[in-house]
Amino acid sequence: MTVLRFGLVVAAAALAACGNKGPVREPAELERIDSAAVTPDVVWDTSPGNGDGEQESRLRLAVESDMIVTADAAGDVYALDPKNGRKLWSVDTEARLIAGPTVHGDLVLLGTLDAEVIALKRADGAPAWRTTVSSEVLAPPVGDGGVIVVRCGDGKIFGLSADSGVKRWSFDRNVPALTLRGLSAPLIHDGVAIIGLDNGRAAALRTETGEVLWEEVVSAPEGRSELERIVDVDAELITAGGGVFALSFGGDLAAIGLQEGRVAWRRPVKSYTGAVLMGNRILVTDEAGLVWSLDAETGASVWKSEALKYRRLSAPVAVGEFVVVADFEGYLHWLSPQDGRIVGRVRAVGEAVATAPVVRDNVLYVLDRSGEVAAVEVKAAN
Repeated sequence: MTVLRFGLVVAAAALAACGNKGPVREPAELERIDSAAVTPDVVWDTSPGNGDGEQESRLRLAVESDMIVTADAAGDVYALDPKNGRKLWSVDTEARLIAGPTVHGDLVLLGTLDAEVIALKRADGAPAWRTTVSSEVLAPPVGDGGVIVVRCGDGKIFGLSADSGVKRWSFDRNVPALTLRGLSAPLIHDGVAIIGLDNGRAAALRTETGEVLWEEVVSAPEGRSELERIVDVDAELITAGGGVFALSFGGDLAAIGLQEGRVAWRRPVKSYTGAVLMGNRILVTDEAGLVWSLDAETGASVWKSEALKYRRLSAPVAVGEFVVVADFEGYLHWLSPQDGRIVGRVRAVGEAVATAPVVRDNVLYVLDRSGEVAAVEVKAAN
């Protein structure tokens, strides 16, 4: 079976066009913030690589206490000092990188368009091992102890030895004829890998053996055309207490019990970006650029903000007492989790932010599509 994969933005635009023959979606204009609660400051920025090569990818920042690791589509991997952005080491893998990096123990893990998983030594970027899997590795590989869990574009999932890259187990599910470009990374929780699938389901696998613990529907396909029936669970999964929250482009956010895999509630939200949990609220960015606040216990809507509509938002992240989203022009926006008001803004990078910003030690790290990396600190407004 031939699987067609659309770029995220292309697919979103196509779906919008199917249901709306009106004017092209125009991004909301940024309004002046009259009463800013925070003052963001870009403390350093650098451009070590060439970004994702104008392809939709899962290239991202891996932020550790002593280093930031980033990569570009041309195959170069860079380790930076988080204090000032200076290069610690770099290496050319000579691969077409598409996903990662992920830091796991002493390894830096990456996926390629040529069905490879690459492991580098964390200390200096030297090769550790390289393994060929069944197809392009469109999600960042993740580790759990001695096992690396890898997702491939053909629906196969592998458990590899962290020591050698040797295959230990595999899991396989059919992929719909048309899906979005990219896959969410497996979520590791207490020895279990929870995975959002292209068929609109979520599955939980034991990382040591690949044993299937449960599988549940997040969103069922609807509509007549393949476009209308896209239900990928591509947003990163999040856990809280005894549950996991999964978002589908098919139009559902589902709260699923971690132990038994039963859906506690569903809420109609169409997203390929993601969500963050803040207290008893789930903050979600949807495919139209709306920001939602939902009750984590019931899925009920608390508020909705349209101030950033059609600005192609990243997944939200929690920074102190605020929630932050990035947009297609490189702006970061601080929102109040109480009512969604925008209370701070800074343009951190020059192009669209590639993935959700990463927070560590109250510093926000951002990667854009061109490979520019910036560090942003926040002070309370006077």
